[in-house]
Amino acid sequence: MSIATKRGDRGETALAGGIRVSKADLRVETYGTIDELNSSLGLARSLCPDEDLRARTKRIQRELFQVGSALATPPESKKPQVPVTTEMVEALTSQVHEIESIEGILTDWSLPGEDTAAAAYDVARTVCRRAERALVRLRESGVAVDANALAYLNRLSDLLWLFARKLETSAGVNSSLRMINEKTGPRWSRAW
Repeated sequence: MSIATKRGDRGETALAGGIRVSKADLRVETYGTIDELNSSLGLARSLCPDEDLRARTKRIQRELFQVGSALATPPESKKPQVPVTTEMVEALTSQVHEIESIEGILTDWSLPGEDTAAAAYDVARTVCRRAERALVRLRESGVAVDANALAYLNRLSDLLWLFARKLETSAGVNSSLRMINEKTGPRWSRAW
């Protein structure tokens, strides 16, 4: 058996449960972006020198398969939909609070690229934000969307920003946008 089934040659794919849709379907775009996010996280993890962050990232990658599966399974599917749980969101929130409490993490906007591994997490964060926007478009098109899936992606993008800042802090790198641009003014830092 080959992975080259040729069934997608006409621009269609199968959702979970066998329902055929266009490869341009918003649902496909959304879970495809989550797949891209997972690959971006794999690259970030492979570059990450911090064993704890690598383990956290691997756990998130496994959960993203669950999120992607939930989005790839329409309500009319014969296959039961995999839930994105409140506990999954709360676990990310807990990690956000843990890391943002580290001295010096929340000081300013950052300029990605001062550290290779941190930059990889910044790329993953932007892919995560794109997945979040795709999920919002899917919901706004009238498709029922698990609220926890949206909360999960929102929280994850915050956490990925913090992973990058933690790596920079651990490496002694200052990626402060104001320091690099030699500008003064109020410091403010949030994961876009």
